Amino acid sequence: MKILVSAGEPSGDRYAAGVVRALARRLPGAEFFGCPGPEMTAAGVRAVADQSALSVVGLVEVLGHLPGIWREFRRLEAAARAERPAAALLTDSAAFHLRLAARLRKLGVPVFHLVAPQAWAWREGRVRQLRRNVAELHCIFPFEEDFFRSRGVNACYIGHPLARVVRPSLGRGEFFSRLRIPSGQPLVTLCPGSRRGEIARHLPVLREAVERISAARACTFLLAAPARSEERFGGAFFEPLCGAGRVRYCEGETWDAMAHADLTLAASGTVTTEAALLGSPMVIFYRVHPLTWRLGRPFVRVPFFSIVNLVAGREVAPELIQKDCTGERLAAEALRLLADEDERLRMRGSLARVRDSLATDRDPYEVSAARIAAFLNREVSS
Repeated sequence: MKILVSAGEPSGDRYAAGVVRALARRLPGAEFFGCPGPEMTAAGVRAVADQSALSVVGLVEVLGHLPGIWREFRRLEAAARAERPAAALLTDSAAFHLRLAARLRKLGVPVFHLVAPQAWAWREGRVRQLRRNVAELHCIFPFEEDFFRSRGVNACYIGHPLARVVRPSLGRGEFFSRLRIPSGQPLVTLCPGSRRGEIARHLPVLREAVERISAARACTFLLAAPARSEERFGGAFFEPLCGAGRVRYCEGETWDAMAHADLTLAASGTVTTEAALLGSPMVIFYRVHPLTWRLGRPFVRVPFFSIVNLVAGREVAPELIQKDCTGERLAAEALRLLADEDERLRMRGSLARVRDSLATDRDPYEVSAARIAAFLNREVSS
């Protein structure tokens, strides 16, 4: 039995790898192929397409990458035609994967979509694509199942995969000692994103924020870069922020860096969910290409951009998006929170409630894999 698996970015790679491992235990002898990142590759997924070509966000930003994206799309479709998988597991990256799902449906391949597209926030037209082309949608946020099921999509809430695994690996003292972080001043952790384009847009903003914060009070700044960043982006990529020596660099230790921080400055995305699970007070920021913002903003129907605030139903952490995403505003919010320990404690309490709402008593990977395996076993027995 062959199963096509695809993910377009690091968080999706992690989630899909977890489901693949759980499926392999349930379906001995199953072969997995598709578009893997490092974690899916380690889980045994054979690559027929290059994931790095897909890790782009933004309506305008994607234009220059379209030839590469289309190339990988054709490779995946050709592999599906040649190998005729029994099912497909497509994770995140809805713009790419919903188009692929339509092609797979025509080939008779049942599609399971892991991580729902944010149709509840914008582009509700994707609901029709899900309803038509996806056998089952596996949601990781609790409010999503009702939203999609009420619109005719076969959706189920499996729990958030990160809720069971996000925790620091070191105690605060050990972490500070290993990285030689002074203990007498606040630690501010910087998380600029995981994709090259978004990091590049955020580095100048963070540099200005660091300069303004440093002028007002002594702090230690730690850039928490995603794993393999120097390999992926080159050793000089973070020079604009770290080159002057004011910001320390660490790679692949984001959970420890946020868990032990007095404050995290986090790009909106998966890292804000991780910060919430770790109880790290944060300021959320994000910036896209101005034309992307102009084209997309009228279609956004939710009051917040961060999933943390959406799950909470109110502004737990301040959001600085687009024109508000400046070094001056980021520094002002950071200094306000650093000066107000009671406010940071209140934020930690609110984040704990967000964490509790995302936790389930079942392993989300096992739930997803069990549903896929049950479907495949029914197909075989019939």
